[in-house]
Amino acid sequence: MLYAILCYHSEKAVAEWTPAQDAATMERLSVVQKRLVQQGKLGPVVRLMPTATATTLRKDQSPPLVVDGPFAETKEQLLGFYVVDCASRDEVNEIARELAAANPGGALEIRPIAVINPHGDGNVAAARRA
Repeated sequence: MLYAILCYHSEKAVAEWTPAQDAATMERLSVVQKRLVQQGKLGPVVRLMPTATATTLRKDQSPPLVVDGPFAETKEQLLGFYVVDCASRDEVNEIARELAAANPGGALEIRPIAVINPHGDGNVAAARRA
């Protein structure tokens, strides 16, 4: 089954990391990612740009309105996500624990994915072969 591991953290806190702190975190994460690639379990990994670059399309208006920034004001923002292929909830929970150990602070939300377009340009099988 495919799962998304959504990475939440205080955007302000992450932005305050020094380049060395950011590089060290990325290196620790790459160790986990490389192992997952070798096991054929890792799909796309995405680091989102800052929320200041985001827009939100408000569908509840006619016509729909595009506004600056994310829709929800929260203490933690969605900063990126992983797509992983796991045999069980226990397996994806263990992967999330490894990612959490490599990246200080924040929270990881784990959600099963229902694939609605397996032939899209971003499909996981193609990403694993790359």
